[in-house]
This record gives sequence, structure tokens and C-alpha cells, in this order.
Amino acid sequence: MTFGAAALLTLTTCLLDAQSPQSVLEQQVRADMNFLASDALQGRGSATRDEHIAAQYAAAVFQEIGLQPGNNGSYLQKAPVELSDRAKQRIEQRYAPADRFETWNAVAILPGTDPKLKSEVILLTAHLDHLGVAKQQVNGDAIYNGADDDASGTTAVLNLARYLAHAKPPKRTVVFALFGAEEFGGLGSQAFLAHPPIPLSSIVANLEFEMIGRSDSAVPEGTLWLTGFERSTLGPELAKHGAHLVQDPHPKENFFMRSDNYGLALEGIIAHTVSSFGLHTDYHQVTDEVTTIDFKHMTTAIASMEEPVEWLIDTNWKPMWNPGGKPEKEEKH
Repeated sequence: MTFGAAALLTLTTCLLDAQSPQSVLEQQVRADMNFLASDALQGRGSATRDEHIAAQYAAAVFQEIGLQPGNNGSYLQKAPVELSDRAKQRIEQRYAPADRFETWNAVAILPGTDPKLKSEVILLTAHLDHLGVAKQQVNGDAIYNGADDDASGTTAVLNLARYLAHAKPPKRTVVFALFGAEEFGGLGSQAFLAHPPIPLSSIVANLEFEMIGRSDSAVPEGTLWLTGFERSTLGPELAKHGAHLVQDPHPKENFFMRSDNYGLALEGIIAHTVSSFGLHTDYHQVTDEVTTIDFKHMTTAIASMEEPVEWLIDTNWKPMWNPGGKPEKEEKH
């Protein structure tokens, strides 16, 4: 853990101790976002030292709240990065030079307590990385801060971890995984699948959190949407239990296949992404800054998922693929 991450955690804890519960969540969300999407982290470029710092920060949070390490006694999972010549050329053309030899995941476990259900896993995920630093400035700025994409999702998972770590003991086991190198084609999640901390067959459901930092005008205010909502029974059932989830209003964008959930879904795991991305023009631009985040929306969104996720962890109900919903490996992006 770097000094910066450790110091920020200590300072944040001290500042939040005297706050009311709702204020604590909003202030914690702001603290996480201000760190992860700061200029100091240089856009958390995939497989860079800055992505590693973000992973260390998440690991520090997991350790602080008492979760178990998810990778052979460590909260960090390192994986080598092998890039095609085409990918290397794209990086060299668009981004500032950086050594990109390895990527990092942050993984932690909250063990289940029910004798029968503790062998089943609910997996909560997001991706740590973004695009790093551009070779050329745009209006004096070259840092792709990635506030919405995906510091917002990372922050959601960290705060759901904080909530669940202090709630009643869960019946099912919960695994929290924050993936590196998603922007390089999901390399971090592929490493997780290759070396999972638990049997993949034990994963009942995966919820990926991606771009929840702003509201989407295509759905009612206060609403989130679930990619591939119609593919399985997970979204409708969560909605029945209080989740403000609706069908993805942008089907032409194929978002179900554009995040880390897709690799898990190809393995047969019921895996979807929670989002409220309204196709804003800051996507993959240096203008995706903390100043553009709607913290009221984001805090409310995270809070709205707490009880539905807790229900999913404590129920013996299991989601299923709807007919034709399970993706096949040859399905096109």
C-alpha cells in the first residue's frame, strides 16, 4: 500500500466518524471519487503504476473493514499483460509512454455463515482502470480521469463492501472484485476467471457496476438500468425486492457485451452490469472529471442497491437464464 492511499483512508475515517449515516455515505463516495479520479492518479491507465495504486487503495479499504483477502493471502491479484502488435501500436499513437507489463485486480471475500448457503457466491465487481494520459492535450488537459468510467463503479463496490461488512452476517459468501485492464479487453477479469478465489460454479450471480455517476434521461429519475435485463430472471427479481432497476434503454449500444460481466456470462454465470450511462459526450474524453459527477444521484443509486443486494445474499432463490438469453462464445460484440 502506498503512503498516499493509507493516509487518505486514515484521514477519511477521522473526518466521517461524527457524520450521520446518509452524510457518511455521501462523504465517503466523494472521498473515494476524489482520490480515484484525481489528476494524481494520471487516469489510472490500464496496466500502469497508477492502476496499481488504485488497486492498492481498494485493497486498503477491504483490509480496513475486515474482509478476507481473496488471492492466496493477498488482496491483490497480479497478472501479466500480453498485447498484440495492433494494441501496442494504438497505445503508442494515442497515449503517453508507459510500461504496461502487468495488471492488477483487488479481490476480497466476506464469508457466508449459513451451513447450506455459504458455498454459494454473490460476486460484486467493477473495473479500476481507465485510459491514462493522452499524447496531446485537449484544451490544456491530457489526463483521462475516468470519473464516471469507472471510478463511479469502483466507488459503488467499495461502499457496498463497507455496508455489507457492517450489516448482519451474510448467509451466502460475497466476493468483491475490482478488475484491472478492462479497457484493454477485460484482461483483469480474464485473469480472475483463470485463477478464481472460489470455484466459478459456486457463483450464483454477478453484478458489475459501470458508469453510475450521472443520471440517464432515458429512464425515470432515480432509476438504474441493467444490461441484458431480458436475458435472465435476475433483474426483474431484484426489482421486486426494491432495486430501482429497469431494462437497458440503449439496446443498440450492446452494453451487455461491453463490460467485464460478459466474460463471466460466457462461462454460464448470470452476470449483468448496473449502469445509468446516458450516452454523455464525456465518454472516453479528458472531460470525464469529478466536477461532472452528480453526487446526489450517485449516492442515492448506491444506497438503493444496498437492501436488494443484501436480500440476494440471504435468499436461497437462484436466477436463471431465460430461453435464448445465455450468450454463446460466437455471439458478436
